[in-house]
Amino acid sequence: MSDPRNTAPLSVIIGALGAIRSAVLPAIAIAFSGIGGEGRYLVAIGVGVAATVIGVAISYANWRRLTYTISETDIRVESGVLSRAARSVPFERIQDVSLEAKPLPRLLGLVSVKFETGAGGADDLALEYLTKGEGEALRQLVRERREDEAAAASAADPATPARPAAEDEGDVLFAMGPGRLLTFGLFEFSLAVFAVLGGVLQYVDNVTSVDIWDVDLWYGWLKEQGSTVATLGPYAQALGAVAGLVGLLVVGSATGVVRTFLRDWGFTLTRSARGFRRQRGLFTRTDVVMPVHRVQGLVIGTGLLRYRFGWRSLSFVSLAQDAESESHVVAPFAQMDEIAPIVRAAGFRLPGDATAWRRASTRHRTDKAVLDSAFFLAATIPVAIFAPPGLFLIPLGLAVLAAGANLYAWEFRRHAIDDRQVYASHGFLSPTQSIATRLNLHSVEIRQGPLARLRGYATVHLGLAGGSFAMHGVPIAEARALRAAVMETITATDFSRLDAPAANPAPDQAFSSAQPGFSENFLAT
Repeated sequence: MSDPRNTAPLSVIIGALGAIRSAVLPAIAIAFSGIGGEGRYLVAIGVGVAATVIGVAISYANWRRLTYTISETDIRVESGVLSRAARSVPFERIQDVSLEAKPLPRLLGLVSVKFETGAGGADDLALEYLTKGEGEALRQLVRERREDEAAAASAADPATPARPAAEDEGDVLFAMGPGRLLTFGLFEFSLAVFAVLGGVLQYVDNVTSVDIWDVDLWYGWLKEQGSTVATLGPYAQALGAVAGLVGLLVVGSATGVVRTFLRDWGFTLTRSARGFRRQRGLFTRTDVVMPVHRVQGLVIGTGLLRYRFGWRSLSFVSLAQDAESESHVVAPFAQMDEIAPIVRAAGFRLPGDATAWRRASTRHRTDKAVLDSAFFLAATIPVAIFAPPGLFLIPLGLAVLAAGANLYAWEFRRHAIDDRQVYASHGFLSPTQSIATRLNLHSVEIRQGPLARLRGYATVHLGLAGGSFAMHGVPIAEARALRAAVMETITATDFSRLDAPAANPAPDQAFSSAQPGFSENFLAT
C-alpha cells in the first residue's frame, strides 16, 4: 500500500479563484444597493475581501485534508476538515475511469479523475485535481489492477484464455471535424439563450431599482411599440413579422452551433484492445474509456428533422453513465454506414433483412388511439354547448389527429429476437431503436395494467444493467414465449464470469454452448 497523497497543489488556486468569484456578486450587489449609505463601496470592498480570504483559507484546508491512498485492491479517499469521511472503492467495482479538464484546470494542466462505479451520480468517486500525467498514470494503474484480477481468474480456470496486454493506441472509428460540427449544430436548434437573458434580467432586478416583474411597465412598453407598428403599412408589418421569425431562427441556430462546438469539438472515438476511448470538448475536455465487455446495449436515435436527412446518433448503454444520461454517446451525428463499423466493433449486429420483426398487438394500438383521443373528445361537448358555433371542430379535429397518429405509429412499434440479440423500435417522426445481447440480460418482467389484462397484451421489461429495455403492447402468449426464450439464455449463463474482461467470451462462442433453437421456439408461437 502506498502512502496517502494529496491532490495537485494547484488545486488550491482553483478553489481560491472560485471563492473570489463567489465574493464578487455580493460585493457588486452591495455597491449598487443602499446598504452602508455613502460608504457602501467600502462596505462592498470589505465584504469581498473578507469572503475571499475565508474562501482561500477553506480551500487550502480542504486540500491539505484530502488524501488518496492506492492499495493492491482498492482506492481510498479521505476528506473533511472538522468531520472526516473515508471511502474505499475496490478496483473490481470500477467500471470506467474518465478524465475531465474544465477551462481553468486545463489551463493549469490539471484534470479531474472520475471513477465510475455504475451507481451513478454522487455515488461515483472523483479526485479534483491531479496533473494530467498523474491522471493518466492513475487510469493506467486501475486498468492494470483489473487485468491482474482477470489474469488470476484465468489462472484459476484453465478453460478461460488469458488476454494479453495491449497498447492504448487504437483505430479511429469515428471523428467529427469543423464541417460536421457546423452541420450538427444547425440541427441542434436551441432557444436556451433566452433562459440566460431571463437570468440576467433577474440579476438586474436585484441590483437596480428597475422592477422587471412590473406588469404596467411592460404593458406601457408594448403599447408604445404597438402604436409605432400601427403607423406602418400592412406590408411593413408583414415584413417586420417575417424579420422577427428569421431573427428567432438565426438566434436558435447560432445557439445550437455554439453549444455543439463547445461540447463536441475534436470528437474522436478510437477502438483498441482495451476498449473504446472517446475524447471531446473545446473548453472542458473529457476523456472517457469504455471497456468493450461493459457495453450492455445500443441505442440508435435521431431527431424530427435530422431523420429526413439520414442523420442518427449511437449510444452505448454501459454500467457507467454519461453525465445525466444512462448511455455513453459514441457517435452523436452520423450516417448508418458510419455507425455500422462501431456496432461491429462493440460485438453487436444491426438488424437485417432476415430479422423477424413483430408489431405490437392491434388491441394495444386501438386502446392507445382511443385513450389519447378521449380527452379531446370529452372537451368537444362543452365547447359545442358553451363556445361560439364552429369552435367544437378544433378539439374534434385534435381527437382525430391523435387517433390517426397512434394508428400510424403502430407501424413503427416493433420488436424482434434472434439467437443472439433482442431488438425494439418505436417512434415514427423520430424513430429510436434499441439493441441488447441476450447474454447481458438478467431478468424478464411481464407487466399488465387492468386494461391490458382484459385485452390480452403486456409490456415486457428486460433487465439490462445500466439501462432499460422494454417492448410495449406484446400479445400475452408471445410475451410468455419471449420470457421463456430469454430465461433459457439467462439460466445457461454463468454471470459470475461476465464481469472479467478475460472471461468474457465472444458472443458467437457464448451462444454456441447454449441450447439451440431459442428464436425458433419463440417465432413458432
